[in-house]
Amino acid sequence: MNAPAAARSSRDRLEVCLARIEDPDGEGQRAFTRVYAERARAAAEASDARTRLGQSLGPLDGRIVSVKDLFDIPGEPTTAGSKLRRDATPAIIEALAIARLRAAGAVIIGKTNMTEFAFSGVGINPHYGTPGNPADRSRIPGGSSSGGAVSVADGMAEITIGSDTGGSTRIPAALCGIVGLKPSQYRVPTAGAFPLSYALDSIGPMAGSVADCALADAVMAGEAPVPLALAAPLAGLRLGIPQGPLMEGMEPAVAATFDSALALLGKAGARISDHPLPLLADMLAVNTKGGFAATEAYFIHRAALEQRPGDFDPLVRGRIERGRAVPAADYIFMQRRRAELITVMDRNLADLDALILPTTPIVAPKIIDLIQDEAPFTTANMLLLRNTAVANFFDLCAISLPLPVNGLPIGLMLVARNGQDRRLLRLAQAVDNLLR
Repeated sequence: MNAPAAARSSRDRLEVCLARIEDPDGEGQRAFTRVYAERARAAAEASDARTRLGQSLGPLDGRIVSVKDLFDIPGEPTTAGSKLRRDATPAIIEALAIARLRAAGAVIIGKTNMTEFAFSGVGINPHYGTPGNPADRSRIPGGSSSGGAVSVADGMAEITIGSDTGGSTRIPAALCGIVGLKPSQYRVPTAGAFPLSYALDSIGPMAGSVADCALADAVMAGEAPVPLALAAPLAGLRLGIPQGPLMEGMEPAVAATFDSALALLGKAGARISDHPLPLLADMLAVNTKGGFAATEAYFIHRAALEQRPGDFDPLVRGRIERGRAVPAADYIFMQRRRAELITVMDRNLADLDALILPTTPIVAPKIIDLIQDEAPFTTANMLLLRNTAVANFFDLCAISLPLPVNGLPIGLMLVARNGQDRRLLRLAQAVDNLLR
């Protein structure tokens, strides 16, 4: 992990990040699709000059930030991880979330690789390469914000900004051993971010700490940072373990590590109880109509599917094409029924501070096992998305924290009600302090 931001100048820390990106033995060529070395140096030097004058643009001034390659940066095409968009019209206006970071003094180091059009939780990309997991380069990084998670875990950036439609910040954070935040959808504007699903897309950060995620989230949301020094007390904290399919099929390492975390929290005074989630069956009933991501992605990509079908990642194309057959009546039903279920889920969680569960029920699979046949890819993708997608469907806020492990990284997820983001971050800081 990087040295504390205050320990060295922004320029010095940037040079370390750039050296790691350029290391031929590292993952920089696969984690990044574009590097802004000279622009970043100028921004870092400007931040250092402000520091010498006793001035600051805010708590992110001089911090090294990478951004997912679905955010518009003026003067260049936004590829969204696809070769279909290499010759797209260059962006004119910067994505609002990134513009807010830049205005706060963040040093944007480059754009990071991703699953094509953000449509899987695995992180494999046949067009730009697949960055290897920092714990084992033969394994997937998780997706869709794959390059961003690797950039932070490998010290090529201090904070990274991704999108989360079904778990795309939390899954790679969990598999790479860092923190990943999915805010309530309304908090961070999606303007200038290439969409996967209008209904489900959220913009969130990943970083080595809860504190850095909280800072980035606050800047992008246009709010004052959460005072994490006032972390929520663990004694009396009400945590619910969701009963049913979200706790099934866990790999032994995940189950054992999760149980150890629960034991520590229980000793610290947290009140942990089983919590029924009958609404999961209702969510499944809505998604069997076709699902929002496939339906809306087909609307977005229908022309390219007709004109250049062979240029898609076949695994992504197959998922998008499922949206072709969804009737307008079913799509309207999905929208109206989801709105009803969001209200019911909010009531279901009213007596809890958060749900607690593993971010993913499995550790990172090997890349080779997922690229030779569609069946293992589909199975892994469904497992990786299973727990995280609930927060998107019900428009909740959620965060993945790294659990202490001796082997492959495992994530612990806390899920709270819509709009409880600031409370969730204070809660997450308290849990993270205990576990780490």
